[in-house]
Amino acid sequence: MHRREDEWFYVLEGELTFWIDGRVIAAPAGSFVYGPRNIPHTLVVASPTARFLVVVEPAGFENFMRALARPAGSLSLPPVGTELPNPERLTEVAREYGIHILGPPGIPQSTDS
Repeated sequence: MHRREDEWFYVLEGELTFWIDGRVIAAPAGSFVYGPRNIPHTLVVASPTARFLVVVEPAGFENFMRALARPAGSLSLPPVGTELPNPERLTEVAREYGIHILGPPGIPQSTDS
């Protein structure tokens, strides 16, 4: 959950699934989805591959990304299985940038029976 920024997503190819404040949204190509600040939100790629644009405003989120980034070895996608940041480090760095990690990656599972 971002405390400082809003996020906008435009799906170019493939499909994403969003979870925004408890609501699941299927977003195929051509969809626009808004993730407002102070509202829990996450996404997963729901198709084999996807391309999408992300706008984060106001500026500042890019510094969070840089703090966790490693330089690319080439102008290509990283190989499948590339190691993700350590969860403790991710949480620590996120906190510095007003971002709260509220759970494990992915869409939260409903607890309704």
